[in-house]
Amino acid sequence: MKLERFFPASVLLLTVIAWAGQKTSDQRDTLHSTIPAGYEILKLQPSGQTLFLLGLIECPELEGAQHVQDGSHARIVAADGSSLEHFPRFLSFRITASLRKELLDSNSDGSVTTEDPQQLLLKLGFVLKGYDGLQSYEFTPQSVEMIGVPADIPYDERVFRVNFDVGSLSISDRFVLEVLSPEGTRIARFHFELL
Repeated sequence: MKLERFFPASVLLLTVIAWAGQKTSDQRDTLHSTIPAGYEILKLQPSGQTLFLLGLIECPELEGAQHVQDGSHARIVAADGSSLEHFPRFLSFRITASLRKELLDSNSDGSVTTEDPQQLLLKLGFVLKGYDGLQSYEFTPQSVEMIGVPADIPYDERVFRVNFDVGSLSISDRFVLEVLSPEGTRIARFHFELL
C-alpha cells in the first residue's frame, strides 16, 4: 500500500524536476547600452593600499537588443528585429580606479608594486584584445579620456572612458580589455562577449 502511494508522487516529482531543468525554446535576455564587466581588487605594495578597478562597457547600439537562445543555437537580435552579425564598430569601456576603502569587500585578487598610488591612478594604460577561435588581434585605444575630477587635482579615484574602433568583427568574437601599469604590466582584465 505504501509503495502504491509513493510511486505516483515520485513520478510527479521527477517530471517536475526534468521540466524545470529544460530551457524553453526561443529564450531571450535583453541587453542594455551599459553592461557591467566586473571588478578586480589589488593590494598595492609597499603602501598596503587597496586598489579597486571596476569595468563597464558602454555601447548604445546594443540597447534593447536580445540574446536569443533557440535550443543549441544562439544569436543577437537588434531592437528593430534584425539579426546582428557584427559587433558595433565603436566600443567604449568605462574603468573606475579607486583607492577608497569602502567600495567592496577587500579580498585581494593580486598585488602591484608602486611607490606612489596617486601616480598609478593617473598613468594606467589600456589595450583591447580580440579573439576569434584561436586567432587573436590587438587594438590600441582610439582615445582615453579622464572623466570626473581633473588630473591636476589630487583625488583617490579616477574614471576613464576608453574608446576603441574595432572595425567589422563577428558577433561571436570575444574581447578582453587589459588594464596596464605605467610599466606596461597587465594588472587587470575585463571580458566582453555576447555569444
